[in-house]
Formats: sequence, C-alpha cells, structure tokens
Amino acid sequence: MITSQLGVAIVAPAGHTHDLDSIARGIARLEARGCLVHNYYDPDAVHLRFGGTDAARLAQLYAAADDPDVQVVMALRGGYGLTRLLPDIDFGRLAASGKLFVGFSDITALHMGLYAKTGALSYAGPMLAGDFGAPEPVAFTLEQFWSCLAGPTHTIREQAGGNPAVDVAGTIWGGNLAMLVSLLGTAYFPSIEGGILYVEDVSEHPFRVERMLLQLMQSGVLARQQALVLGDFSGYRLGPMDNGYDFDTMLAHLRATLPLPVLTGLRFGHGPCRVTIPFGAQARLVSDAEGFSIRLSDYPTIRCA
Repeated sequence: MITSQLGVAIVAPAGHTHDLDSIARGIARLEARGCLVHNYYDPDAVHLRFGGTDAARLAQLYAAADDPDVQVVMALRGGYGLTRLLPDIDFGRLAASGKLFVGFSDITALHMGLYAKTGALSYAGPMLAGDFGAPEPVAFTLEQFWSCLAGPTHTIREQAGGNPAVDVAGTIWGGNLAMLVSLLGTAYFPSIEGGILYVEDVSEHPFRVERMLLQLMQSGVLARQQALVLGDFSGYRLGPMDNGYDFDTMLAHLRATLPLPVLTGLRFGHGPCRVTIPFGAQARLVSDAEGFSIRLSDYPTIRCA
C-alpha cells in the first residue's frame, strides 16, 4: 500500500497509563515522522485498570477500524484487558478494514484471535506510551518498525552464539508466552503447521516458563512447529529454594526435551530493544554458531509516497 500521509489511530484495548506526558510525546514523535494521528483514547474514561469499560475499549477498536483516514491502529500499551473482549470482537470487521493492528504483550490476544478467525495479519511491534512516548525512545525499536512497515521484506539479524544450526521456512507467529498458553483450547488459538514460533515474557520465573512451554509441547503445538525462538525473559527473581535451577538450567532441559530446535537471543519482549514481527508472515530462519537471521516476507506493508 502506498499512502501520501500515514494515518495512525491510538487505542487502548487493554490497560491505561498514568503517564499522560507519554501520550503527548508519542503523538509528537509520530507527527514528526509525518503521520496524521487520530487519538481514540480518553484518559478521563479510564475504568479500573483498563483504558475504559469493556464496551468503550471495543468501541475504540471499531472507531479506528472504520476511520477511512487510518492505516495503522496502534495500542497505547499492554497490561491486561483484551481477553475480556475476545468473545465480543467482530474479527471479520477488523480484518475487512484493512488496517494494521500493532502492539505486543497483552495485544498478543488480538494477533492470535485475528489470525485464527480470519487469517488476517497484524504486527507485533511498538506501542505508543512505552515506545514512541518514552522519555528517551530507543532508536533501534522505532526504526525496526518503520523498516518493517515499508517492506516489501524485512530481515532480522541477531548475533547470538550457542544456538543449533537451523535452516527452515514457514509461518512466523507467537508473542507473549503467558497469553499464548491462556488461549490454548479456545477458538482464538490458530492452528499453524510447520511454523516458526517466537515467545517472550516478563516477571515469569524460569519454572513457570518451563511449565508453559511443556504445556505447549504436551498439547501437541510444538510438534507441529519447525523451530522455537526465545525472546526476552526478564524481571524474575531466583531464590534459595531454586538450588541452582536458573534460566540456563531450564533452557538445557528444554533443549533436551522439546521436539524442535530451541534458539535464544531474539530482541523481542519487554526490554527496550525490540524487533517488529508481522504475525502470520512467511519467514526463513537460518542459524549457525555465530547467530541467526529471520527474513520476513508476504506480509502487508505501507509505504508513504
């Protein structure tokens, strides 16, 4: 898609933010990039921990989807809240809009449901408050988004040693690990064969990460994938009861147990440096002793004239 000016809508389908300055900073940075910003988030309409009541947050999604001047719908932030909306979302309406829905963390639920219900692709990418609106935004994270958005292909390169040699191609999908596992057995969990699965999480102890990945294995999901790529897992705390059980120990057990190669070192997650990955794109993953690359193709792009 080629557009003279990129229309970006801001919605809060999950949590709200106390940092109202981040909204102003994020909008200013988008406008400085030449975007026309449509802000559908009303901080005065915050409800509990959410960016509005369930009905109001759903209305934000629809208003952004129906806006003819919008091409990208960006989440304010993650947190929690999309799971409450899933039964009421008209995914066909969102897909038919042709908009690109962007976010990560809790927004994984939207990526999953949209692909499972319609086959439409979306972007695991930056959000307004924490990325574009950060006091000191991370140039790598924002440029990854703009580069991916412009297409027609996008290549992620990571210098990460210790990974197995891999050369596979398939549909790339994933996101927040806890969110993925929470959707197992529901209509919002897509059935993907021969895929490349990427996962990340924050504040999850290594035993919880192991438990969730074993659940994906025991449910048969991992046996249908060609590779598992781990992103950022941070924010957890080990204790005396762990007795030497740390992330590396857990990783060694997973590599000996799971039915597919497990790679680490993807800059994706709740850290400041984050790549953008179109959920449902085609990808070729090539890994050697020095690192790996993921070449993304066949996904919706927008290039500004």
